[in-house]
Amino acid sequence: MKSKSANSTLQDWNDLGVEFKELEALNRDYQAKLESVGELQSKCLKELNHQRYRMSQISKSIHMLRKKDQSSAALDDLEKDVLKRKALLFNIEQTLPKQNGMYLKIILGNVNVSILNKNDKFKYKDEYEKFKLVLSVIGFVLAVINLKTNFRPLELSYIFLLVWYYCTLTIRESILKVNGSRIKGWWRLHHFISTVAAGILLIWPDTEAWALFRDQFMWFNAYISTVQYLQFRYQQGVLYRLKALGERHNMDITIEGFHSWMWRGLSFLLPFLFLGYMFQLYNAYMLWTISYHHTATWHVSVLSATFLVLFLGNIITTCMVIPQKLQERMLLRYRLMSQRLSWAKNLNQHGEDKHE
Repeated sequence: MKSKSANSTLQDWNDLGVEFKELEALNRDYQAKLESVGELQSKCLKELNHQRYRMSQISKSIHMLRKKDQSSAALDDLEKDVLKRKALLFNIEQTLPKQNGMYLKIILGNVNVSILNKNDKFKYKDEYEKFKLVLSVIGFVLAVINLKTNFRPLELSYIFLLVWYYCTLTIRESILKVNGSRIKGWWRLHHFISTVAAGILLIWPDTEAWALFRDQFMWFNAYISTVQYLQFRYQQGVLYRLKALGERHNMDITIEGFHSWMWRGLSFLLPFLFLGYMFQLYNAYMLWTISYHHTATWHVSVLSATFLVLFLGNIITTCMVIPQKLQERMLLRYRLMSQRLSWAKNLNQHGEDKHE
């Protein structure tokens, strides 16, 4: 590189000063627009709450009129319009910042975790998916190594990894929930319970009772890691196809268990899920029998109850979804048949009008 003269260097500095003034002007404009955006967000939230309040009053009025047998076509149309408006308000709400739930407030405080840019939302969701995939593979490898060796520090490292993994999942899923993901109910609670179970396993003393359960626990985790990987690959493919067809929400995620949108390819996945649930029940039974061992501590009976709760929650939720989905599938089939008949009728009528 050729050496520059003092004048040339001074000219570069002056040119950079001009560019810096442009940057300052741009930053002032940016800050002004940020303040403007904050004001608009507050106004939108106020109007959103106003709309919902007025709609709740209208819904109550419709309900009272129904009770008085004052049904009419206009009332039916109004009820449909109210439902459509609720869907539109939900879409508007997804573009506005939300308050953190109680769990995030405890963990993070009042830090705003709302992601307003759609691309950033999808990037965060994809990072969540990759995180689960990578940890499933690592968990499988560590479980297999623990089956081949008996090294206490490695055991504790693996169980600590499980505590960190499930704890991180609960935080990430809470952030996804704030940003429009529709994960809810049992499948979120499942990870909270799993965090507690992993924590109890971490402080379980290295006694003969632990030795009786150790290998079974490692086999269980190796199997669960395999099932989670299969679920990830399967659900990711299904979600991709359904999102392309506009049948699923863009912030839907891959999570444990069976869900109503997972009906396609069900015969492949359900046996693996039910086998995993039965494994949880077997863990609960084995821990219950071990609890009578002379070296058993309180950890054994609590873990037995925890695995039983996980089994019951998983099996009941899955069994509730299947009949519901069967009914929805029948309704969808009838709806498609009626649409086809309607289209055929319209085509025939159009052809007759054209012929005339």
